[in-house]
Order: sequence, then structure tokens, then C-alpha cells
Amino acid sequence: MENWISVAPAVLGKVLISILLIFTGIIIITRIAGLRTFSKMSSFDFAATIAIGSILASIVLNTDQSLVKGVIALGGIIAFQSVFMLLKRKSNVFQKFATNAPLLLMKDGTILSENLKAANMGEDDLIAKLREANVFDLNEVHAAILESTGDVSILHTHEDKQLQDKILQGVQQ
Repeated sequence: MENWISVAPAVLGKVLISILLIFTGIIIITRIAGLRTFSKMSSFDFAATIAIGSILASIVLNTDQSLVKGVIALGGIIAFQSVFMLLKRKSNVFQKFATNAPLLLMKDGTILSENLKAANMGEDDLIAKLREANVFDLNEVHAAILESTGDVSILHTHEDKQLQDKILQGVQQ
């Protein structure tokens, strides 16, 4: 029967050393690959972050796993992520396949119900985002956009300003 309360000092020592070394490896790899590695950008980035966390947990908690194997696996995931991002930047076809386009949820004070439905988002969720953005009047909202990251951007002002078309570049109307 497994003991859930105590742990052998040698195993505890290996776990602590694993944490130190694997985190050092992650920091080095992240410094080389850049902060974008863990930024909130797309479903692919989310999957890569989950995979990195899974590898980290496996290496730290499984005393039979090699630290070198873990660092190589982390480096491999981040290298694959970098190639994926390069393809996304260089190929419009790949970009359309790999990421969701931003979606307009509200335009000039009007909630676009069909787009909310397409985004699988309720009006209450949008209203909550409007409150978070300190919107007092729906007519102040020039645009609400569901970004490809899943965030909702609220563009609003109480002043009489026009929204430049460039700001809505790439957004599905």
C-alpha cells in the first residue's frame, strides 16, 4: 500500500533538485525563445502551455524520469511552437487554418446577437465585459470584439470620436 503521508529523504531530495533544475531549464528555454512562449495568443499556445506543465509535473513527481529527457521535451515543444508561429506569420492560408479570426460582438452601441450566438457567448457575458470596461451607456461603445485569444476588447469613449477602420482590421463583421 502506498504511503501518502511520508516520503523517503532521497526521493524528497530528488524532487527538490528536479524542481530547481527543470525550472532553470524552463527559464533558459524561455529566455531563448522569448516571452511569447507563454503568452495568451491562441488555442495552439494554450495546448503547448498545458503540455509544458504536464512535462514539468511528470519530471518533478516521477523519480524515474530523466531531467535531461524533460528539458529536451520542453525544448522540443517550444521549438515546435516557434515553427508553428513562423508558419502562421509567413502563410495566410496557415494563419486562417490555425487561428480564429477576431469577431465583432457589438458595433456603435448595437449588440450583434448573431455574432454572440456564433461565439457561443451570452448577452449577459458581454454585459459583464462592458461593466469591467467601465461602460456606462451602450451608445458609448464603438466596438466589442472577441479576440482570437478569447479576450473581449471593448472600444468605448464618452467623447465624440470616430473609430478608425484600421482598428477593426481582420475582424469578422
